[in-house]
Amino acid sequence: MDEVIQVTQWLSSITPRKKAKLFFFTTHADAPSPMVGSNDVDTHEETQLPLATTVALHNFKNIDEFLKKKVNTFSCYNVIENEITKTDYEYLRFYSACKYLGVVPPFLDLEKISAIQNKFEMTDEERDYRLLLDSADLVLEKVCDSLKPAGVSQMWTALRKDRNLIRGVKTIDIIGFFVDPNPTGIKECLFFFIVRFLQKADKINRVNTNRLERLIAQCDESSSCEEGKTIDFIIDSLRFYPTELYPFGFCLIMCVIEGRDGAMQEIEKTMEISRHLGMITHTEKNPTKETIELVKKELMKPKYQFYSSFTCWFMSHGDSNSMVLADGETIEREWFLTSFPDISTFQLKPKVFFMVSCRGANKFSLKGDEFEGQSATCDYYDIGSALIRNRMLDITDSVRDISYVQPMMDTLVAYSTILDHLSGRANTHGSIYVDRACVLMSENISRGRSLTEILEHLSQDLHEILQETMDEDRIVYKQACHYDSFFRKTLKLPYTRHPKEDVHSAPQ
Repeated sequence: MDEVIQVTQWLSSITPRKKAKLFFFTTHADAPSPMVGSNDVDTHEETQLPLATTVALHNFKNIDEFLKKKVNTFSCYNVIENEITKTDYEYLRFYSACKYLGVVPPFLDLEKISAIQNKFEMTDEERDYRLLLDSADLVLEKVCDSLKPAGVSQMWTALRKDRNLIRGVKTIDIIGFFVDPNPTGIKECLFFFIVRFLQKADKINRVNTNRLERLIAQCDESSSCEEGKTIDFIIDSLRFYPTELYPFGFCLIMCVIEGRDGAMQEIEKTMEISRHLGMITHTEKNPTKETIELVKKELMKPKYQFYSSFTCWFMSHGDSNSMVLADGETIEREWFLTSFPDISTFQLKPKVFFMVSCRGANKFSLKGDEFEGQSATCDYYDIGSALIRNRMLDITDSVRDISYVQPMMDTLVAYSTILDHLSGRANTHGSIYVDRACVLMSENISRGRSLTEILEHLSQDLHEILQETMDEDRIVYKQACHYDSFFRKTLKLPYTRHPKEDVHSAPQ
């Protein structure tokens, strides 16, 4: 069959709502850069004009033309070995969006998908199409689905009132002031236009969504929300780090085995819980400084742009300032913690570090006969808010900026013990902190708990456990853990386990 006819038939089989979503996912706002074949020209015409004309004319002709152009580009594209191009990235995004929406063109060359995944050096696990979807866009899709056409129309009216923001933007004038968002698919096009416009104007990104939240807050709840949804519910959904679908993120496990009883148990537990949470995991046993540098270099590869979070477990001996590596050398804990968050592939994404090592030799010792022989280190085991706000500073948009971000932002560091103190371990089971952390995370899947809630529970749980030193003094003591957070949103554990779905992966 002629390819033109195939494309036409494919487009005619897609509903207007899915066309709007496919366009939105395909014109992803945060594509990796710099990349071969990319440039710094404004993509305003490509990402906003088709949406604007569709809303204004109630006609999907320009979106259809955009999708046809994409398909034709991919059809003629020759996958070049080694170097990764902008088209490679777009091809993967387009394929994953089609797969997610259930509209994969029957004529799409899946062998090219596999060849592109080879260029990205993707493992079998990483070839799951869900990895290629952007979690932030999926959250925004759910926000759109929670709003009625009237709600999106009210957002548009509120946006149009911000003269400083919309001044001189031609696509705003194309849509006009009053919009009828009721025809099928028009609500989605208008909402996605608002989102892409705010992103291009540097008013929102995957972490900073305050400007979008303020637009939603101006909606009338009775007429703007779908059944069972509220304005508060919709806004709250934007206040979590976007970690939708599989995988939950990338997990790096580094564990020094030499001279650490139970270290293999630590590895097994952390691997099990990371997989339980739906993470793709890599383990480094007995890391050295060279190992760490190689891992950092690995994490800068383009494929890690697709991950929505990063978690690192580092387990070793240590003191107040440093950690002991497998070859006996030490590294400064502060150096380790500040070098990883600066990796560009995980910018604006949650980064969690579990630092499991002693930070000194002090102990919170317990005296008295009743504590002798008792320890776990053995092998058994809004009032007046409006009034208040009126008295506060008026922080205008002109003094807000989301373009420049401190490297440590969106990072959380969880320590197994407090400064200058021991971190206890069982004779064969390894770190008690690791054991309790894995247990609590496993128990709280499907309960909607945030990571910080679990860490607070862990702090309480760990501090109840009596431990005993392994030297001849056999001192009974308690351990206190804590965390330092630079999070700007809440990181929730996934509601369900996310197994790998082979049936959704591109052919090898």
